[in-house]
Amino acid sequence: MSGDLRQWIGQLRKAGQLADVRVPVDPRLEVAEITDRVSKSGGPALLFHDVAGSDMPLLINQFGSQRRMRMALDAESIDALGARVQELVDLQPPQGIAAKVRALGRLRELASFIPRTAGSGPCQEVWVDPPDLGLLPVLTCWPDDGGPFITLPMVFSRDPRTGVRNCGMYRIQVLDGRTAIMHWQIHKDGASHLRDSEGRVEVAVAIGGNPATTYSASAPLPPGVDEMAFAGFLRGRSVEMVRCRTVDLEVPAESEVVLEGYVDAGDLRPEGPFGDHTGFYTPVDDYPTFHLTGMSTRRGAIYATTIVGMPPMEDFFLGKATERIFLPLIRTTVPDLVDLNLPLEGVFHNCALVSVDKRYPGHAKKLMNAMWGLGLLSLTRCIVVVDADVDVQDVSAVAFRAFSNVDVGRDMLVTEGPVDALDHAAPYFAYGAKVGFDATRKWPSEGVVRPWPEEIVMSDDVRALVDRRWADYGIEP
Repeated sequence: MSGDLRQWIGQLRKAGQLADVRVPVDPRLEVAEITDRVSKSGGPALLFHDVAGSDMPLLINQFGSQRRMRMALDAESIDALGARVQELVDLQPPQGIAAKVRALGRLRELASFIPRTAGSGPCQEVWVDPPDLGLLPVLTCWPDDGGPFITLPMVFSRDPRTGVRNCGMYRIQVLDGRTAIMHWQIHKDGASHLRDSEGRVEVAVAIGGNPATTYSASAPLPPGVDEMAFAGFLRGRSVEMVRCRTVDLEVPAESEVVLEGYVDAGDLRPEGPFGDHTGFYTPVDDYPTFHLTGMSTRRGAIYATTIVGMPPMEDFFLGKATERIFLPLIRTTVPDLVDLNLPLEGVFHNCALVSVDKRYPGHAKKLMNAMWGLGLLSLTRCIVVVDADVDVQDVSAVAFRAFSNVDVGRDMLVTEGPVDALDHAAPYFAYGAKVGFDATRKWPSEGVVRPWPEEIVMSDDVRALVDRRWADYGIEP
């Protein structure tokens, strides 16, 4: 696995997964249009070397394919990372000497993932005085955006009650060289920190670094779990952190850019519009202001960013990685969940396709309610539940069952509760209705009067016979 962003860029280039763009480009709309076309066509990561108004090269679309996601997380498959998470979930108190010895080795391995603090790091090679957000090639992605937005940051803050560190990924609208607006949605940890504070929260924003560390900022970890420890788990070694100079926080030492400051709950400003991953503009709303107190960079710093909009885009592949990696954690709370698919068309919170190992009447509806009570899955607008033998990764197969097996009067469950703050269809901000469809085979105990039919499936012996004799039939493929 790469140690920092520069090594990662070298890996991408060597693998033929990077295009170097050396002609001048405009950070207002032009870079976004180029990237949108490349992303939609399954193209490479892009490194723009000549961005108007800034001396920094700009990296984008680094996570924009399944292959690059696997490379970024140094995994043969994303499901293999999920299996590693499953091993952690399955840890049990050791029984016997041999088991205790093995457990000791496992504990030592886990200890090696804990972040460690160094006295200095590359991210502080250049102290920018006075700090100036205008030095960054921040993109304006869509014509009606309210301004330029930082879109791939690692935002560090502390819980004011416990002192526990949190790292999240929140967009930041740049207003001028010293002020910006922090998009801390109501359901996010950063917003919780602000609510629990006395009106001001210190913040450090790190941009650019090891791709696994950047990914970890977007991961929906359980409360109290350190994202940097999770990054160490993904990387196989601890993340080295350095202390900021103007705020009491640490950031990854390998970061390309560090912004230090505070978010002020008493200073709300209109943020947006913003062309979002829903494919629509998020309307203007008030969010707290981020005031810059310090800024440092590496020498020859590279600015890492992304664009969002109608999928598929880079964030889709980040989201699919999260789906596979965190499935074992979801199963600890919902053990009857067999598999989960957050499809492209559902843009994360609009739809979840799930399969259940059905064991009793109403089991599918129990699963819906369990998911609506679980972390950010609670924001899911629509859940479709199918039987365990249906592949939820095959959207067509799920649709066939949903269109065939659902009687709306019996199998539809409607409830109300929190929804995604970006859900423009909801009648109220972050609150609305959600629906679940039980597309499983129905039992007499679930109100089926007529016999439930069997699906048409050819017998295995005939299928095997035709497989063996296929060449004899002389049928062209």
